[in-house]
This record gives sequence, structure tokens and C-alpha cells, in this order.
Amino acid sequence: MASAAEQLAANFNFAAFSKATELKKRIWFTLGALIIYRLGTYIPIPGIDSSIIRDIFDAQAGGILGMFNMFSGGALSRMTIFALNIMPYISAAIIMQLMTAVSPKLEQLKKEGEAGRKKINQYTRYGTVLLAAVQAYGLAVGLEGMSGSQGSAVIDPGAFFRATTVITIVGGTIFLMWLGEQITARGVGNGISLIIFSGIVAELPSALVSTLELGRQGALPTLLIVGLLVMAIVVIAFIVFMERAHRRVVVQYPKRQQGMRMTAGESSHLPLKLNTAGVIPPIFASSLLLMPMTMAGFSAGQGPEWLNFIAAYIGPGQPIYILLYVSLIVFFCFFYTSIVFNPADTADNLKKYGGFIPGIRPGANTADYLDFVLTRITVIGAAYLSLVCVLPEILISRFQVPFYFGGTSLLIVVSVTMDTVTQVQSHLIAHQYEGLIRKSKLRGRRG
Repeated sequence: MASAAEQLAANFNFAAFSKATELKKRIWFTLGALIIYRLGTYIPIPGIDSSIIRDIFDAQAGGILGMFNMFSGGALSRMTIFALNIMPYISAAIIMQLMTAVSPKLEQLKKEGEAGRKKINQYTRYGTVLLAAVQAYGLAVGLEGMSGSQGSAVIDPGAFFRATTVITIVGGTIFLMWLGEQITARGVGNGISLIIFSGIVAELPSALVSTLELGRQGALPTLLIVGLLVMAIVVIAFIVFMERAHRRVVVQYPKRQQGMRMTAGESSHLPLKLNTAGVIPPIFASSLLLMPMTMAGFSAGQGPEWLNFIAAYIGPGQPIYILLYVSLIVFFCFFYTSIVFNPADTADNLKKYGGFIPGIRPGANTADYLDFVLTRITVIGAAYLSLVCVLPEILISRFQVPFYFGGTSLLIVVSVTMDTVTQVQSHLIAHQYEGLIRKSKLRGRRG
């Protein structure tokens, strides 16, 4: 028999949506915030020549700048106030998660509930400001050294340009961090993810148009373009299937005495997601591998010999690049999973509330069993991420398909879309529950 929540979800329709005024307000707020973000991606920082910046980024489109430009929705190539996007905040959040795993003080804060979470969030904000300032200064120095066929990218280099660039970009990053938190609190949730999602989706139409233009010019065969579209649909369906996949570990709770009555034992399950690490492994792996090629591109072949050698053999599509890419994805899958899920803590919590896994003794044996199950499903999750990310990389390097059709971008778009739909359904179900409760109270008063 379906649960009440499943029945309400099955009854989702536009009539129920039209009555959910609170949900509509949240959706309109989210759309308004994302429009503000997109407008900001077209406001350039002062003191640069946008046309020269565009030429330089076109030459570096296949490197790490191309990937970061994809995440920023084109703001980096236009060198706008949101050039760093929300990436410093994500980096600071990941660093805080790593520190929580190794620092007893931060681990204790994490266990203190809402108060500890607010403290960790405050540390994350401080880390965001620090990382954004360092990256913005490095970006300002790098801009001063950039030049194209039409001259220098910076109109008037110097200390004043560096100071204004740092202040502008750090201010833009802090504003995006605040905007993401507002979307999470007053919108449909997942504010940070939605900002990255909107940046990628906003550039998808132009990427599709450029691909079709290559087909019209004869640079790409028509059959290949059709094959790419079919492959994208298949990959999206595969991602949806794998992201929803869980390994359900049965948990049994014994009979308990509550007051004067005895409650019967109940059975539940512990859902272990197949891809616990999410999109972090491919992002980290891509960043590390594309760094040497980007540095070699900036040096224009004048850098150290070892750098040119590495860039030549670790370029996208090269066998060594693919091997290292897969190895790094697998490594980060296991590394990040070990941080976000602690089998020992889970086993202690089950033991604390009287729960146990049938056939497994509580305590250390439960922790070992959970670690064994998690390791097995992480192997499958790492293989899934490697397959989704490597196959598009081969097509991109061989046929010069735009970066936006890569596995990482599709993975982010599909994952965020699924999470957003889940959030909308949760708000709708809560609204329908409230309506049922109001009706039952009215009937009770009439009776």
C-alpha cells in the first residue's frame, strides 16, 4: 500500500500547483534572483579591453579557463564582476569538510547541531573572502601580463588597477554567496547549485548554435551532430538512473516501552546513494589535469621544457590524459565519500537508538559491514562517473565539440534539475498536507 506522501506526490497536478501561493512566491523569487545574477555576468570590471580578453580566452578555450568559464556562465571570458562566480565559496566549503574530518574541534562543532552548523558556515564565509581575494589578485596580475594582437588587455596597469579589480571581484563573489543563501532560504532551495546550473544552461543555446553552424559549414558531418544529440539524451537518461540508485540496508528496531504501552518492533532502511561524492570528483580531476596545459598556453611555448612536455602528453584526448583522468576520478570518489559518510558514526547512532542490521552485531561489526557495502557501491559509482566524463572528453578533443557538451556539465545540469524538482514536490506536498489538516479541523468543529 502506498504511503500518504507517495499518494500526494502521485496527485501532483497544475490545479494543486495553482493553489500553492507560497510555492509560487518561492519560484518567482528564485527566477528574479537568477535574472539578477545573469545581468551581473555582463558588467565588466573597470580598466580592461573586453575585445582583447575575448581573443585570449578563445585561444585558451580548451584549458582550465574554458572549464571555469563554463561554470561562470561566460562571466570569466567577459571578465565581469562575477568572474570567479561562486567557485571560491565551493572551494571553502570543501576545505571546511576536509578540516572537519581531521580537526577534533571542528568535528565537535559539527555534532552540536544547529549552533555548530552556523559556526561552521561562518568559518566558510571567512574562507570564501580569503580565497576570493587571493584568486582576484592573481587574476589581476595575470590580466596585466596578457596581451593580444591588438595590444595589452589592461588599459592602465598598476597598483590602482589591482586594488580595484580585487575589491570588485571579491564584492561580486560575496554578493553571489549571499544571493545563493537567499535562494536557499526564500526560494526553492539549492541556491549555490542553481547559480552554477543557470550559468551552464545560459550558454547551452550558443554552444548548440555553434555546433550546428559547424555542421552547416561542413566542419562537422551531419550524422555526427545527430549522433551527439542522441548520445546526450542517452547520457542524460543514464545519469538520472544512476543518480536515483540507492543501496537500501535494512535496519530493524526492537519492541520499545513508551509509557504504559508497548510499541511493536519496526523495520526501516538506510539508503546509501550510489554516487555519494556527486560532481566533486570530475571537477577536481579536470582542474588538476588542465592546469599544466593552461600554463603552457600562457607561456606560448616559452616556458620550461618539462612544462611543454607535460602539456603535450596530458592534453585532452591523449591516452595518458584519459588514464590520469579516470584515476583521479576514482581517487576523489573514494576520498570524498570517506569524508561525507562515516560508517563508525552511523553505527554508533543506530546502536544509540536501538537499531540493528539483521545478522550483524551492533557496534564495530555494523561499522565494518557499512564500510564494506559503501566500498562496493563506490566502485560502481566511480565507474559510472568515469564513463560519463571520459566518453564526451574523447568526442570534444577529436571533433572539437563545444565544452558545454562535456560529461561534467551534463552531470551538473541533470543533478541540479533533479534536486530542484524534488524540492518543488516537497513544498507542494507540504502545502497539500496543510490543506488536509485545515479541512480536518473544520470538520471537527462542525461535528
